[in-house]
Amino acid sequence: MATKAETVKEESRFLRGSLPDELTGDGTAFTAEAGSLLKFHGIYQQDDRDQRRQRTRAGEAPAYSCMVRCSVPGGILTADQWLAIDGLADRVADGTLRLTTRQGVQYHFVHKGNLRSLIGELNRSLVTTYAACGDVVRNIMVSSTPTPDHDLDRLNGMATALANHFQPRSGAYWELWVDGERAVSAGPPSEPEAEPIYGRTYLPRKFKIGVAWPGDNSIDVYSQDVGLVLAPGPDGQPGAVVLAGGGLGRSHTDATTFPRLAEPLAWVPDDSITDVVEAIVATFRDHGNREDRSHARLKYLVEQRGIGWLRRQVEDRTGQPLSAPVPLPPWDGSHRRYLGWHRQDDHRWFLGLPVPSGRLADLEHLARRTAVREVVNATGAEIRLTPHQNLLVCGLTDDDRAVVERVLADHNVPAAAELSLSVLSSMACPALPTCGQALGEAERVLPDLTDLLDRLLTQRGLGDVAIETRMTGCPNGCARPYVAELGIVGRTKTAYDVFVGGDPAGTRLAELLIESVPFTKLSDIIDPLLERYQDGRLHGEAFGGWANRVGTSALAEGLPSFARSARAGTGAER
Repeated sequence: MATKAETVKEESRFLRGSLPDELTGDGTAFTAEAGSLLKFHGIYQQDDRDQRRQRTRAGEAPAYSCMVRCSVPGGILTADQWLAIDGLADRVADGTLRLTTRQGVQYHFVHKGNLRSLIGELNRSLVTTYAACGDVVRNIMVSSTPTPDHDLDRLNGMATALANHFQPRSGAYWELWVDGERAVSAGPPSEPEAEPIYGRTYLPRKFKIGVAWPGDNSIDVYSQDVGLVLAPGPDGQPGAVVLAGGGLGRSHTDATTFPRLAEPLAWVPDDSITDVVEAIVATFRDHGNREDRSHARLKYLVEQRGIGWLRRQVEDRTGQPLSAPVPLPPWDGSHRRYLGWHRQDDHRWFLGLPVPSGRLADLEHLARRTAVREVVNATGAEIRLTPHQNLLVCGLTDDDRAVVERVLADHNVPAAAELSLSVLSSMACPALPTCGQALGEAERVLPDLTDLLDRLLTQRGLGDVAIETRMTGCPNGCARPYVAELGIVGRTKTAYDVFVGGDPAGTRLAELLIESVPFTKLSDIIDPLLERYQDGRLHGEAFGGWANRVGTSALAEGLPSFARSARAGTGAER
């Protein structure tokens, strides 16, 4: 039997549904069916959860608004595109920009009546929101740091080619938001009333692709549905190792859901990559679970049927045998090395600018958003968004450096060297008050968590230790907590699950240590761990490596009695 979500897609007339009428109709909200189609257009309907209880008691409707997400392949934006994105933040949103963990940009608190003007103007600046959300291939991630050792033309070209290839072909987006004018260069060349890749019901659920440079796993390539790691073949031919079956979402209430790392499928030459990835997407389209969205990810298909089965599917669909994967070099997991000033080439520089939690805003004594705008206006810099929610300001000359330093100082924007390692090594999802999936806080309490870590590390004489920390307000894993050294995952409004043992290189999953710890008691969990880490670590051993080596069962023995009691029966034993 078709689920409600599948029926809505099939009957939507290729993502139109009732959206044309609802966009021009009265009211501040969309129906549930229209809201599910909005996602394909890069929009989530939300309500302000800080007001929800009060409004319910008063008999009022929720305070509806929308989150709008820009899809930015590889996170690369020209100066003009950045200025266009920035200029809309005050006019149609809440005055902030949110840099995402998939190298996109989000607006929050966009009201229904402003959606058309926002998306139309973005498209006129060659920025799209199409397929930034929904049951399609999402924004393509790339190891896009412009260091001389990265082949940026190849990386960026691959991201753009994949984004163009997998963008939906329905003309609904342009009809709804840009009056039929196809302004975005990534738009399809024709407008058939069909979806040659996706079909009438699109994919069972979202699909994520990332392209990594060997040795640079800043995109967490093993967490993707499909990861491409550029690597020459045995004869030196350009190509990539294809990884498949990764994904991090899980559910607190369903033990059959779990995070999973992608595994090697094949080595593929450059000219066959798009065909192979399409074959994987089509396999997921045809065999993915459409009856239970909590299991509707490629990772469950690969887990159940095996990577060999997927390999045979791809070979059958492409008509070509796949080569065995080639070995990959070790990964450098330190994304922090790209912060601060670095040579881009012999004549230019780039600046890695930290943006805690990705929230680009102007506060009373710190105006990051204005500073970035003034830097771009003054220098014409290219902006690159990192997978850790920071900004790379690129293409700067020797003379530009002094300009940039002065603008940042005038707006009290701290350099990376002025922030603690805990701040630089942490990420959080937006969570409350906007995300409808959030069970607890994340972004708004992350500063309290990093302050706690700084204090405990300093007290233990570990001030030079960086612990990769990821915090989310729910188990969906948007900030990738399950590959972190320390993952803090919301279970209720005030309590969190604690995961430990991932590695900075993103090649090992963290394991559940304890469930449902009140935020106010996290210190009672973390401090004993740091004490044992201080005494028991090997030379140069990272916190995550130590925790993985010791194991969660042994680690739990050193926790307070309330934690050991809470752990009993969680299924967390190793």
